[in-house]
Amino acid sequence: MKTVSILNKNNITLADILQSVRRLQAIEKLKLIRILAEELDMDGNVFPFERNKTYCLPTPYNIFGVAEILMNTLENSDTRK
Repeated sequence: MKTVSILNKNNITLADILQSVRRLQAIEKLKLIRILAEELDMDGNVFPFERNKTYCLPTPYNIFGVAEILMNTLENSDTRK
């Protein structure tokens, strides 16, 4: 990876960084995302998640009748206009 010239500045702003990031190739952007995600994971201060804890997230799978309720809601909202 090439050294970015903005790193020599004393006061780097997010706008400066984004301007440089936008010039990166797609594979370099993916590497940057991975590096930042790993740093956040190592930091351990990412709220609200706790390390080694499983979180249950509600999904529409196996919730029968939801599609019909959604369709009725959408149809009713269209007729109100």
